Amino acid sequence: MEWLHIDRDDANNVFSIGFNTSVSDSTGVPHILEHTTLCGSEKYPVRDPFFKMLNRSLSTFMNAWTAHDYTQYPFSTQNGQDYENLQSVYLDAVFRPLLREMDFRQEGWRMEREKDLGWQIKGVVYNEMKGAFSDAGSLFASRAEQQMFPGTTYQHESGGDPQVIPDLTYEQLKEFHARRYHPSNARAYSYGSFALAPQLQRVDTVIAGYTRLPPIEVPMDVQPFGEKMVTEFGPCESASAGDKQTKFSISYLANDMRNVYETFAMSVFSGLLLHGAAAPMHQALLDTHMGSDYSSNTGYSPFTRRASLTVGLQGLADADIPMVEQRISETMARVGEQGFEQRRVDAALASVELAYKHKTGDFGMRLMQSVSTGWFHGVDPVEYLRVSENVERLRADTGVFSKLVEKYVTKSNHKLKFVMLADPRYMQGLDEKEHELIQTKLAQLSPGDLDVLDAKNAELAAEQGRTEDLSVLPTLTLDDVAPTARRFAVDMGVCAESVPVQWRTSATNGISYVRAINAVRDKYPELWPYMNLFCEALTYQGTRSRTMASIETDMRLYTGGISFAPFVTTDLGNLGHIEAGISMGTHSLDSNIERMYALLEELILQTDFTNESRLQALVASMATNMYNDVAGSGHAYARRLAASTLTPEMRAVEALDGLAQVRFLGDMRRSGDLQHVAKQLENVRHVVFDRSTLRTAVTANASGVDANQRALEQMLKAYPSPADSMVEDGPRFEAQTGQYFCPLPVATGYAAQATRCVPFVHPDSVKLQILAKLMTSGFLHREIRERNGAYGGGASYSAIQGIFSFYSYRDPVPCDTLATFTKAVEWIDSHDVLERELREAKLSVFGDLDAPLSAADEGMAGFMSGVSDDMRQERRDGFFAVEAKDLKDVAERYLAGAKHTKAVIGPESLDMSGWTRVQV
Repeated sequence: MEWLHIDRDDANNVFSIGFNTSVSDSTGVPHILEHTTLCGSEKYPVRDPFFKMLNRSLSTFMNAWTAHDYTQYPFSTQNGQDYENLQSVYLDAVFRPLLREMDFRQEGWRMEREKDLGWQIKGVVYNEMKGAFSDAGSLFASRAEQQMFPGTTYQHESGGDPQVIPDLTYEQLKEFHARRYHPSNARAYSYGSFALAPQLQRVDTVIAGYTRLPPIEVPMDVQPFGEKMVTEFGPCESASAGDKQTKFSISYLANDMRNVYETFAMSVFSGLLLHGAAAPMHQALLDTHMGSDYSSNTGYSPFTRRASLTVGLQGLADADIPMVEQRISETMARVGEQGFEQRRVDAALASVELAYKHKTGDFGMRLMQSVSTGWFHGVDPVEYLRVSENVERLRADTGVFSKLVEKYVTKSNHKLKFVMLADPRYMQGLDEKEHELIQTKLAQLSPGDLDVLDAKNAELAAEQGRTEDLSVLPTLTLDDVAPTARRFAVDMGVCAESVPVQWRTSATNGISYVRAINAVRDKYPELWPYMNLFCEALTYQGTRSRTMASIETDMRLYTGGISFAPFVTTDLGNLGHIEAGISMGTHSLDSNIERMYALLEELILQTDFTNESRLQALVASMATNMYNDVAGSGHAYARRLAASTLTPEMRAVEALDGLAQVRFLGDMRRSGDLQHVAKQLENVRHVVFDRSTLRTAVTANASGVDANQRALEQMLKAYPSPADSMVEDGPRFEAQTGQYFCPLPVATGYAAQATRCVPFVHPDSVKLQILAKLMTSGFLHREIRERNGAYGGGASYSAIQGIFSFYSYRDPVPCDTLATFTKAVEWIDSHDVLERELREAKLSVFGDLDAPLSAADEGMAGFMSGVSDDMRQERRDGFFAVEAKDLKDVAERYLAGAKHTKAVIGPESLDMSGWTRVQV
């Protein structure tokens, strides 16, 4: 076993154990094994200890994932005993799992007889990958990569192809574990302030009985095939795309990813080539409106043994493919001859350096992710930590980018042109293939075999309903939770005579962070749908005096980026009152403070919305990307839609970032009336950027405060102060309920149900938050994931929004899950809540509350939403005081028989008669 330990004064400690799990087929064996190992082990023989530990821990992160060549099990926590507990559970899970057949059938795949539907294929991973393969972007990237690396492990889908997953047997799973989950094949990572020696002793105890095995060899090095073109079919995009539904990309075989410096240089090269207004490919492909956006696989991919560089477009007309190919070729040739402007190169390297100085709460986890791929390919992980050395080497490497173009593009001996055509029958075809697969499986089984399957399914159902003894699992107690919340000292002041400023002085590693909010309460609801586009346009359009290419270079040279986003929050004491507007954020080294504020001022005052060519490209990109996002994040969209009828904030959120916004952008793209859009964006600027509604927050080193004060004063002198138009508040909101269905070309669905409850300061708010945790761990996880086979599901309570919601993710039976939501309320009414269950629900809440913050986020709760340190402490005290009877009480008063709104996103084939249809 190799072990990388990074000793750092950081309270958020990280541990990970991982294994090389390269595949030789597309059965998804490492992915299914990842799930199945977490279904019980020798020391902890309970069903799904991984999920149960979520409520017995104060972890700041717990997860597992399967990549191309490896599987990892990472966690992080700030508590020493918690770290030891989780390390023990993880190590026993991977080295001594029970690997029961019933767990393989639950997590992987099984045949099960449904009363009205006949035999069906079920399984958590099976349904997860059905959902992934109905995502057009994910499918395109996966298929292109498989075609790029024939004869290697990468021609297979490590996560599993739904057509191939049912070929995997239980015996093959156990064999894969025995060979791969072995110390000889393992990489361990630890980070933070906890001592290393005790960890080494604990791990040594676990692996002491193993003997070394030889490494496992799978083909990773592709044999160059020259040039080839492949065409496949995939799902359609949104209706707004019209006849431009085609995706096309060109992929070039690049360097051996074990060459750390060349991998770094190629990554920088890819960013300069592709991203930003000044990028040559952006100008050649996106500014010319040939496609709606880059294809999902565009960029540099160092995640295979031989890396690849890909350039492509989505939202194409078939006839434009030759022109796209020509422009890619011409642009590559021009870059090879001329390279890039030196200021852009300097800006890219400055961004790399600033990113490593930026203090984030999950720094250790990010560090692990940055070294993992190469480490599992035999690279010394310390080489990836020498960022400054690579930056300096690249600065001194004259003509490096021209050399890379010549080596991997101009003289390429391995180039793939990949086309995916939209097939309106694609999803129907997947259903037909699944039906054929089921029939093929059934034809191989005798009546006796089918009886055996029925018996095994009954055994699984009984096991899923069995009450377990969880006392074998380690746990923290409420004594491990700090009774007082961490406080963040801030000073309140005023700048430019009237603008409130929150100052926080902290150790920021020489970086100043600036946040600002312009709020308009709930006025101008007719402009809300434009807010998202407005915010994106501010860093896309350019200004009246400069192109965005020029501004962007300055932003990367002098700042860590400038962002604008719609902002909505609810009054802490009244769900009927909201504050809406725009939030702004940026940060820079203290040496660049003046330039940072000057750039922010320039974007606010001078952005040119009348540049219709840029606006057209932006609208097309946003419309395409947001539509495609629904397939992967449908549970979030379903929850927004369900809650949108209940409170003013959620109505605004749906308009800004929900299915309503997807439809709004699609309609805008189809209409092409950009003059009207530009006028509306100018109207947004006029009503939003107003010094009288502005508040700001600055976090900096003590030595940077004065420079921030001067630069902020200077910016505010020019800040708009439009005449008060005395606009009335928006129309009074009336809560309603309903049932909404959004049909999409997806293989699995998403269900949500939302109920309006109480404001943040109401004493029942803390009880509802704990109730959501208890329902998820005690009932919904078992019913939605284990029994129904959805990838995920649960309940949540948003304290500020006052919304209690249920949801499911990549759900094969979303309509059945709606009934499960109702049963969850019935369950809590009849269930005797154990002291252990209440404690675990509270621990889960405290884990969320005490998650580490980046320097930029310290003290921001009060600034953003008005939640003071005293209010946070009062709420913390309330969580400690909640009793079991309180949970039954709030469930009865707020959820049982309450009016709620339901939403389902799923395939057209669902029977949703009587529901309001939402088209996007």
